[in-house]
Amino acid sequence: MKDNVTVSVSSIHGTKHFSFGKKTRHTFKVASGIILLSILLAAGIIYYLLNDAEFSKLKLRELEDKSTSLSREITSLTALKVSLEQDLSEREERMQLVSDRLGDLENLLGMESNSGEENNRDELESRLDTATINSSIRVAMLTQIPSGPPVKNARTSSGYGKRIHPVTGIMKYHRGQDFAVNTGTPIYAPADGAIEAVRPSNKGSGNFLRILHSYGFSSSYSHLSKFVVSKGDFVKKGDLIAYSGNSGLTSGPHLHYEVRFVGRPLDPKSFLDWDMDNFDAIFKNVRGIGWESLVGKIELRVSHQLQLSSQKAAQLTGTL
Repeated sequence: MKDNVTVSVSSIHGTKHFSFGKKTRHTFKVASGIILLSILLAAGIIYYLLNDAEFSKLKLRELEDKSTSLSREITSLTALKVSLEQDLSEREERMQLVSDRLGDLENLLGMESNSGEENNRDELESRLDTATINSSIRVAMLTQIPSGPPVKNARTSSGYGKRIHPVTGIMKYHRGQDFAVNTGTPIYAPADGAIEAVRPSNKGSGNFLRILHSYGFSSSYSHLSKFVVSKGDFVKKGDLIAYSGNSGLTSGPHLHYEVRFVGRPLDPKSFLDWDMDNFDAIFKNVRGIGWESLVGKIELRVSHQLQLSSQKAAQLTGTL
């Protein structure tokens, strides 16, 4: 009986006694231990699951943030793609426009146009180089050799060649071209050059001025009323140099204009009509000048200048 444990439970209905033996108590302890371990194990599992759930939530948030970031990046890349495609399309249009305009320039310069071929970058650059050289040659020659009239909107009163002098009545070779202009009409330099002579006079050619241009060419102006430049001055094409008048041996106000090559008089008419549109005509109309040699020398100079300009541009680009 000593190994038994008696539990008494009293109520209004009386007292009940429960007796537990050693074996029962042992079973109860084991069961209690198992239940406690089960509770602890369940608590551990619950704690682990709660932590895992929280970790999963954090991961989910990170994934959502990454997804949002990727969506924004995709949107940005899509916009960039559209922009690049638009830029590429615009560049292709500009290249086509450059090619078309280059074709027009080649036609104007009398060059063989390749605008019908595929317009790759190397081909365009080659065509541009050629066109640039040709146009630069023309600009150089039209700027440094007399071209165009020295007075604006003037009527020709006497051309180059034999004629009867209007004052003396003697048949004489007229070595220039006369423009019927009033006294005080502005006279402009037909090309770059240096003022070689400024000679006031009341006889013969009257007030006289001569410009020394490049490559052996010169131009002169007679019967002037007023000089604007002095001997030794440098002038550019289009600069005001003098005013027309009636000085010297004349029958009325006019400008006598001459063009010479190494001292030999030339018919000014071909130089008056010379411009970019009929550039090649002067080579046929004016004989006795080594035009081919002159163009070759200018082409070498222009090519060298363009090469130096390209090198400077490349150096500047490399330093930026």
